[in-house]
Amino acid sequence: MNIKNKSNNCSVDEDNPGGCYSLSYSKGKITILDNISWQDLLKNSLTTAEQIAEKTGLDVKEIKEVIKEYPARINEYYFSLIKQKNDPIWLQCMPNKKELQDSICYVDPLNEENQSPVSGVITHRYPDRVLFLVCNQCAMYCRFCTRKRKVGDSFKRITWEQIMDGLQYIRDHSEIRDVILSGGDPLLLPTSTLEKILKELRSIKHIEIIRIGTRVPCTLPQRIDAELCNMLKKYHPIYINTHFNHPSEITSASSLACQMLVDTGIPVGNQTVLLKGVNDNPQVMKELMQGLLKIRVKPYYIYQADMTKGTDHFRTRISKGLEVIKNLRGFTSGLAVPHYVIDAPGGGGKIPILPNYVQSIKGNKVIIKNYKDNLYEYIEPA
Repeated sequence: MNIKNKSNNCSVDEDNPGGCYSLSYSKGKITILDNISWQDLLKNSLTTAEQIAEKTGLDVKEIKEVIKEYPARINEYYFSLIKQKNDPIWLQCMPNKKELQDSICYVDPLNEENQSPVSGVITHRYPDRVLFLVCNQCAMYCRFCTRKRKVGDSFKRITWEQIMDGLQYIRDHSEIRDVILSGGDPLLLPTSTLEKILKELRSIKHIEIIRIGTRVPCTLPQRIDAELCNMLKKYHPIYINTHFNHPSEITSASSLACQMLVDTGIPVGNQTVLLKGVNDNPQVMKELMQGLLKIRVKPYYIYQADMTKGTDHFRTRISKGLEVIKNLRGFTSGLAVPHYVIDAPGGGGKIPILPNYVQSIKGNKVIIKNYKDNLYEYIEPA
């Protein structure tokens, strides 16, 4: 494979990519690009079959077939993290003909559309919180995305009128205390547009918490700038959940982005998806979780991959997830052990899946097993 780019300004240590303002990848070396903005990094993304084929040597016809169904976008920064073909970064961003071959998965596996009182923008599944989709664009279109049915589709862009309808729904439902902004990626909105939404939400008395789900700190960390952080801190309490799947995504650039958010007073958590060939390995997952803590990001969830049409080749068996959790619990800090959950098909919500540490309960005797598989007896009060 010959991965090409046109930049030869200077080299950066391949073991520490992401350290420059913007980067590109060429024959195993990271090179600095001119000092371009995050918007320009996005504009220069690989989006067509011809662009992707030129950079990677992949078959143009196959790529065209895939991205006709599921759009592609690979920005220059994320592309720079690829070390070789079919590595964990490659698998997450490169179109693959396997996306067109699965037969047992669903277009909308979590039944979001049928739990959407405001079409396209609000999902109201839990009593006191709503998911509020405000953007259908992402910095990089992950091939395993649970919203492949709508993300990146220019015909499904979310309008300001839809956002206003969503805000009105939230105003009209006083039981809602927690709003999760998602998409797509809310942080791809212009800072001024995002602020309008946050300002409207903060004007609603029953809203206590605002959360933002974003992969930008991982896939386009240059987006996290002083203007954005200074705006966000005006609307506390704000929480951000980001999405790192592999240790290679923790770079000096993504570390800086997370540091800026945390220094702004925003708690940052991480939601990882268990993906075949990417992180379905206890050692890799432990390295990821420990690496996240080092950049002040708290592991929050490991998701069993959703049954999303076009993603079946990423799914693992649940026994693999249990193996991962079993090799985290006790072998590293509890801070590094996230909840392992399945977001239930059909809209049932998140269901925790845990190794069975309770072996038996008889009378007031509870037999429990520790991380080394040693048995212990706990006596309950009479």
